[in-house]
Amino acid sequence: MPPEALRCKECKTEYPLDARYVCEQCFGPLEVRYADRSNADADELRRRIEAGPYSIWRYADFLPVEHPHSALGAGWTPLVRADRLAEQLGIGELWIKNDAANPTHSFKDRVVSVALARAQELGFTTIACASTGNLANAVAAHASAAGLESFVFIPSDLEEQKVLATGIYGTNLVAVRGNYDDVNRLCTELAGEHEWAFVNINMRPYYAEGSKTLAFEIAEQLGFELPDRIVGPIASGSLFTKLARGFEEWLEVGLVTGELPTFNGAQAEGCSPVATAFAEGRDFCRPVKPETIAKSLAIGNPADGPYALDLARRSGGSIDAVTDDEIRAGIKLLAQTTGIFTETAGGVTTAVLQKLAQRGDIGADERVVAVITGEGLKTLECARGTFEAWEIEPQATSFEAAREQRLPIAV
Repeated sequence: MPPEALRCKECKTEYPLDARYVCEQCFGPLEVRYADRSNADADELRRRIEAGPYSIWRYADFLPVEHPHSALGAGWTPLVRADRLAEQLGIGELWIKNDAANPTHSFKDRVVSVALARAQELGFTTIACASTGNLANAVAAHASAAGLESFVFIPSDLEEQKVLATGIYGTNLVAVRGNYDDVNRLCTELAGEHEWAFVNINMRPYYAEGSKTLAFEIAEQLGFELPDRIVGPIASGSLFTKLARGFEEWLEVGLVTGELPTFNGAQAEGCSPVATAFAEGRDFCRPVKPETIAKSLAIGNPADGPYALDLARRSGGSIDAVTDDEIRAGIKLLAQTTGIFTETAGGVTTAVLQKLAQRGDIGADERVVAVITGEGLKTLECARGTFEAWEIEPQATSFEAAREQRLPIAV
C-alpha cells in the first residue's frame, strides 16, 4: 500500500511526492494519498506488524517512506492503565499513553523520524524547523544522529530547559524575537530561499503522517481494539486529526472493528482559538496572540484547526480550554496518581480530562485514553510552589520533631 501522490485536502488536486505542502490551485493543505487498500489482507497485515521492530517502523505499510530507518528510535511507548486516577475522577477504565518515553521525551520524535527519512530519500542534507520547543529537541537530536546539518528556529522566550536540550546537539539554534506564529512565518519565507527540508513546512505532509503511529500503537496495545474516547492536546491540530486518521485506516483494512472513538481536544485558555471556535459554533478559527504557560501548545493560528473542529463534532466530542492554574493542578494530579511527570501540554490534557469527568461527559463503561505528549523535566518551573519540603538537622531527633510539627519550607 505505497504512497501514490500528494493530494489537496480541499480541492483534491494531486501532486508528485516531492517537498511541497500547499495546493497551487486553492492554497489548501496537502496530505499523502496511498494506494487503494480495499482488498488488503488484514491477517497478513497483522502478521507483518507483529513481526516488525518495536518502533514506529512496525507500521511501515501505513507510512510514506520507501526505506524506513532512523538513527534514533521512536515509538512503542507505554500505554499505562491509570486506575488510581480513574477512581479519583470517577472514570471506569482509563489509560495514559505516555509518549514522553521517546528519545527526546515527546511525541515529536515520531513525526521527525518520518520527515527526516523522507527528506533523505529526496536528497536533502539540511533539516530545519519552526518550533515551540519539543520539535526543536527532536530535530536537533535526529539530525545529529544522522550526521545532517540542522537549523532550529524558536521563540526567544522559550523555556530554558527546552533551549538547553536543543543546543546541546550542536544545531544552528536561532532565537526569534516573536511568538511561534512569527517564527513560522519567517521559516515559511526561508523555505522558499534555501534547499532545506523544513520538517513542518515543505515536508509537512510526510511529517504529519508520523502522528498516526500513536493511534496504531494504542489500538495494538489494547489487543487490536479501539478505545471509546481519546483526550488529547491541540496546538496546530495535526496530532489530534492524525490520531483519528490512524484509527480510520485500520478500520478500513479490518485490523480493528467498531466505530471511531469520541475525540476531546484540550487547549490552554491563553491560546484557545480552536476551543473558542467550538464553543461559538464556528467552523473556522480566529487567530489569537498566545499568553499561556503551555508554550508547546501556543500556536495562535492553527493550520489544522478547522479539521480538528470537524473531528470533535462528527465524533460526538468537544474541545475545551483550561486556565494556567488548572494546567499546574493537572500536572500535579497526573504525577500524584500515576507517577508520570508531564510538561504543560500534559497538564492541559489532564485538566480537560478532569473537566469532562466532572461534567458527566464520560460514561461509566467507557474505555478512555489520554495522550500525554511530553516530559515534565522540559517545563520544571511549573512545578515550583506545588509542594513543600522539611529542612532538618542531621539527627533523628530533628527528623522526628519536624515530622511531629510538620513545619515545611517552600520549594
